[in-house]
Amino acid sequence: MSKISRQTFLMQSLSLSALAMLPPFSSNLFAGTAASANYQQKEDLYARMVKANDKRVAAILESLQAEIKLLKRSLGYDFANLAASYSAPESTYYKSAALVPGMSRIIQFLLKVQGADGNLDFGNLGSPPDTAFILEPLCVAVSLLLNNKAKVLNEVKADAKKFIVKAGDALATGGVHTPNHRWVLSAALARINAIYPDPKYVNRVNDWLGEGIFIDQDGHYLERSRIYSEVIDRSLITMARLLNKPVLLEPVRKNLAMTYFYMEPNGDLVTNDSRRQDQFSSKNILDYYHHYRYLANRDNNAEFAAIASLIEQVDGFEEHVLTQSLFYFLEDPLLKKELPAFAAAPVTYEKLFTTSSLARIRRGNTTATLFGGVDWPLIIASGRSTSPNFLSFRKGEAILKYMRLSTGFFSTGYFRSDGLRKVGNSYVLYKKLEVPYYQPLATELRKPDGDYTLSQSIDGRFWNKMDFENRPVSNVKTLETTITVTENKGRLSIDFQVKGSENVPVTIELCFNEGGKLAGVTAAEDNSENHFLEKETGQYSFGPDTISFGPGAFAHQRLRGLDGEMYSSHFGTLRTKGMHVYLTGFTPFQHRLTLG
Repeated sequence: MSKISRQTFLMQSLSLSALAMLPPFSSNLFAGTAASANYQQKEDLYARMVKANDKRVAAILESLQAEIKLLKRSLGYDFANLAASYSAPESTYYKSAALVPGMSRIIQFLLKVQGADGNLDFGNLGSPPDTAFILEPLCVAVSLLLNNKAKVLNEVKADAKKFIVKAGDALATGGVHTPNHRWVLSAALARINAIYPDPKYVNRVNDWLGEGIFIDQDGHYLERSRIYSEVIDRSLITMARLLNKPVLLEPVRKNLAMTYFYMEPNGDLVTNDSRRQDQFSSKNILDYYHHYRYLANRDNNAEFAAIASLIEQVDGFEEHVLTQSLFYFLEDPLLKKELPAFAAAPVTYEKLFTTSSLARIRRGNTTATLFGGVDWPLIIASGRSTSPNFLSFRKGEAILKYMRLSTGFFSTGYFRSDGLRKVGNSYVLYKKLEVPYYQPLATELRKPDGDYTLSQSIDGRFWNKMDFENRPVSNVKTLETTITVTENKGRLSIDFQVKGSENVPVTIELCFNEGGKLAGVTAAEDNSENHFLEKETGQYSFGPDTISFGPGAFAHQRLRGLDGEMYSSHFGTLRTKGMHVYLTGFTPFQHRLTLG
């Protein structure tokens, strides 16, 4: 995971009471400090960028000694790296004819694998969105080459135009699968139009834009994904800039203002409320750098300038961002402009995002995330929020990746809250489950052949040809789970209450980041990666930082089937890598766990 030094990042601490009275990134938070006092670099950013691009070019030229066999998105970026070094006067490859064969080889390969309809087969078959992804850096590169009249480039430019125009025809009529694909296609068409103008490109963009761009009051796009929010931000900025549609920057500003509060001290982004694949993975903020920098300079936005400055200090910036930036900086001089004056970004805050039921609490290098916003009814599918990770906690380098709760209540699996409420100084997660038994069908609904409608059980756990919705129910069993979380100066008190049906096994699961050290826990007999906190307090340490947690609870050792029937019936699991610690009990169950 990306890392940033504590001294570098913890530049300012603001009181919670002051923050509560201000909107996100109020100008008052950043007033009065000049960039020259905060923005120090060992070397000019642009000079570092040129060196990084040249280093990347050397690696690309080496790799191109072999035949290109695999179509991948990076080919578009490889072409752009070569074009950038060729076009930058500061580059050691400036106007070097040695780069032309490499560019030619890439574009010839793309022409070779391009389908008859103009699309490419990667990611998905004959995919307009995946074709658009590779066109984005390719069109930037071609825009740079078109400014150079060297005859040695003529063939490369002609071949590139052939590929791009044919792909443009496909994108001008092609379809999509997901919400963000609409804007990816539209941005690619805007880029094609910028170098090879044609009204059909703009007409298609306007057709997609006619559907409207969703952004909620907190700043989420439809998919609530850190991966695809970045993709949408990039696409909207491209369209706003190249098609003179500045109104498209409004949702970007809103999303970027929110995204800062989703950022951990080391640059990782919280993904609990995503509706896409990143809800169970990590994503850092590096890809957002260009967007913060662009709007910081365009709007003279001190808040975004501060965040851009922080991103420059995140581990991986050199290899991940600087190596993929020169072509963008050459295309748009606004990116190259020095950042406006700024003060430090806030590192003490408490934010509740009501649209996705997610709360973020930060006290310097200690953070907590609470989540209760899954999509109901619970359906395990891409495009739906289903994560049972209701809490995560970080204290410097010590990371509790997630906390979950599971019960043995009819194999319903992990607890997922029906929202997140702020009650006084606490946050409350709650869910009531009801599982019935089914009575015989009414006489008039019975069939002689016994062939009834295939339907889902009322509680959503399984399917059968039982016509469940028309059956009377009886013996309804209930289980109510309430989790109340109270924060005080970076420490969490977590009160668990599980009641209703009696003698139901309850399991609280804590998953700490792998590579740390556990103390005060007992290893489970079945798996060395599983541990029980039987009593007192446990500790998890990573580097110089330690999270203490306890007291423990130990009433059973049942760790199988925690995921529930939705997963076990497909031999699936939500278990992740990490150091797992369990607290166990039976209903009625009450327990207070402290983290700090």
